[in-house]
Amino acid sequence: MSFSYELVNLLDPYTKEPLQMGKGYLFNPVSGEKYYINSGIPVFLTENQMTGDNLKYSRFYDRISRFYRISSVFYCWLKGTTEKKVKSLYLDQLEIKKGSMVLEVSVGSADNLKHLKPDASYTGIDISFGMLTMARRQLKRWKIKASLCQGEAEHLPFPDNSFDVVFHVGGINFFNDKHKALTEMIRVAKPGSKLLVADETESMVVNTYQKNPFTRNLYQLADRDLSVPIHLLPPGMKEIEVRYFFDQKVYCLTFRKPAGFGGKAENSGH
Repeated sequence: MSFSYELVNLLDPYTKEPLQMGKGYLFNPVSGEKYYINSGIPVFLTENQMTGDNLKYSRFYDRISRFYRISSVFYCWLKGTTEKKVKSLYLDQLEIKKGSMVLEVSVGSADNLKHLKPDASYTGIDISFGMLTMARRQLKRWKIKASLCQGEAEHLPFPDNSFDVVFHVGGINFFNDKHKALTEMIRVAKPGSKLLVADETESMVVNTYQKNPFTRNLYQLADRDLSVPIHLLPPGMKEIEVRYFFDQKVYCLTFRKPAGFGGKAENSGH
């Protein structure tokens, strides 16, 4: 499959230097680092580069990627509702307009994009290549155009101030570095834009997942702070709000990046 990344210029996620196109890969002309393109998806993080929970959950989602969407739709059916109704609770908070540049961090199998406005420009990044493969397949079926890449939220391969809307749903509890991920999301958002971060609450993790024999081994997060990550936001964020859904089982944090915010790209090294 040919590669086309039309929305934003891609950067080296670790040095934030512009990348150039090679034959089947992107490369950093300063360091010589190459990032290969697999079936049209740039890969900025291979499994042998992953560590900690990022590695653990990447492998988990690779394993379940074929069944993820089916299980999600079936779960909504069991609860007597529809996927669209469930997702609208948080997706309706997004300020997507015609022509908006939208980034979903942890896009998964792209289920959220199905329920967003069709006249915006979408980009998705995820740590699981299996989920991205499903996303590409479903986006083609739904006739939705979106650019996809594999990488981690802590090192986004996009320039400062690139997106009108940045959001993340369901996964930040598992990130290696939640503070760095939030900082990166804010960095790539345009000044004045509204960001959204949603995930399961500590109550949901402890009282449901840790007691379920099928999920308790995966959700042993005793050393993790599972609170709403307001305290991890950099100073200066505006209009901070938290909403809770499904009997306090899911939180939805929204906030606005102020105009003139001084957050810049950080060179953290590879």
